[in-house]
Formats: sequence, C-alpha cells, structure tokens
Amino acid sequence: MKVLVLGAGAVGGYFGARLAENGGDVTFLVRERRRRQLLERGLRVQSVHGDIHLEQPQLIVAGEAAGPFDVVILSNKAYHLHDSLEAIAPYVGEQTAVVPLLNGIAHMELLWERFGRERVLGGLCFIETTLNEDGDVVQTSPTHEAVFGEWGGGRSERVDAMERAFAGTAASFRASANIQRDMWHKYLFITTLSGMTTLMNAAVGPIRDAAYGVELTRQLAEEVASVMRALHAPIDEDIVEKQMKTFLNLGYGMKSSMLRDMEKGLPVEADHLQGYLLKRAEELGVAAPLLKVVYNNLKVYERKREAGK
Repeated sequence: MKVLVLGAGAVGGYFGARLAENGGDVTFLVRERRRRQLLERGLRVQSVHGDIHLEQPQLIVAGEAAGPFDVVILSNKAYHLHDSLEAIAPYVGEQTAVVPLLNGIAHMELLWERFGRERVLGGLCFIETTLNEDGDVVQTSPTHEAVFGEWGGGRSERVDAMERAFAGTAASFRASANIQRDMWHKYLFITTLSGMTTLMNAAVGPIRDAAYGVELTRQLAEEVASVMRALHAPIDEDIVEKQMKTFLNLGYGMKSSMLRDMEKGLPVEADHLQGYLLKRAEELGVAAPLLKVVYNNLKVYERKREAGK
C-alpha cells in the first residue's frame, strides 16, 4: 500500500516514520527547506516507545511527479489547510483514501468539497509530540494512536485493507466503526485541554493544583459539550465525566500542542477549534462565557505575535 504523508513534522513525521520502520511504502510531501534538512540528517524520532532513524526517507516537494497513492495522510495544522489541499491534489487518484488527522471538525467540509465525500475518511490521533531545534521528532506520551474510519460509520473493504497494512507497527493504527463520535469526543477534549493550558499558561499539573483549576476545566468542558449537543453532535451523555477522569490522570508536565506552539511563538488554531464552536454557540444562542475568555486570550496572543511583541 502506497502512503503519502503530508509533512514530516511532529505528527506526520512520527506516524509516517513508524509505518516506514515497519516496511511500509511511505513518501513524505515536504517543503524544500524541510527536504534539505531531512536529506542532511535523515528523519529522526526520539520516542518513549523506541527511537527511529530513517537515513534516506522517501521525499517529494509539491509539484514533483509521484503517485497516485492508496492513502494520503494529512497531518498539517488547520491554518495551512488550503495550501495543503492544493499540494496533495495531484497525488489523489480515483481510489485514493484521504485521511485527515487534524483536530476539530470544520476541515471536513473543505475536504469533501475538494475531493468528494467518497474519497475522504474521518481521522484523528492521540499523541504528545514536538520538533526539537534540530528538526527531530520528540515523542513523549504513553499514547501514540492514529484512528481512521468511514464517515458514515461501520466497516469497509478499504478500511479493513488499511488496518491490515498498518498492523504490526510500533504505534497504534486503529480502524473505528464510529469515527464521527470519536472525532467529536477528541474535539471536546482538545478544545478543553488547549483552552485551559493556554489560558493558564501552564501544564496540566499546576492547573490541577491551583484552587479552582479542576472546577474551571470542568466548566469549560461542560460549555463545549453544550455547544456540541446543540449541534446534534453524536457525543456520549457522560463524556465530560469520562474526560475529566482522563484529565485528572494526565502526566503532571503534560502540555497541549497549542501551548507548546505559543511558547515557540508559532501560529495557533484558535479559529479552527475554539473559534468555530464559539461562532456556532452565538448562532444557536448557547451561553459559553469561559470559552469566550479562552478564545479572546488566544486572539490577544495572535495580535501580539503579528505585532512582533
């Protein structure tokens, strides 16, 4: 099975490297600067699950001849989505399955419009990973799972084929029969986690230790869940309780990727995650005061970043 991974950053670099490590036919679609870096150093992964060094990963830049591919995995940030769709378009054939691992939901409409519903699977991932100053992937979380499935639910021949092809890797690649629910649940979790860690400018541990940290985290989760229910999202009735238990058991130093991006002065997915839900809340008349504070904090960060302060 021929796989194209868009990007060789923290997420795509990790999951793509795990597939290649297992003998998979994996090509990374990267920018020219990243290609030069990878040609010089190879693709290196430092992971709690075992390190990887791909000395000569298969690389292309946009426009180079390749493919078509059986699977295209999108691991980009949402603010790069439009450029990413143009970059992968020449490599998407009639039988190609496009698997987005982005957070949120809003990107699905854009993918359907560009490639058609029949080519786009649902997808998500659970992982804590970043790039270090050398461009190496540093993966630190016990969980390192990519999930994919048919948007309409159930199983299919292509999903089963992907699961077989991805079996045996040192990371988890799991087919889901209810990917919509899984994506909305992940959306709820990451919106809450990224919202609280960026608002408090802290990892999970200090937030839990503070007088109102757990209470405020639950409040934000409840607000987000109320918006999702107003949108008729297929979330479990007790999902907030389940996710609060997860929050209480996260590692003390756990940080959201959004907080890590802020610490590096990078763009954030404020509009794609918190902003999308807040807009829908306002349209539906659902109160979400803490979500509004979280979003405003992120927009202030964006203004300061654009001003170079």
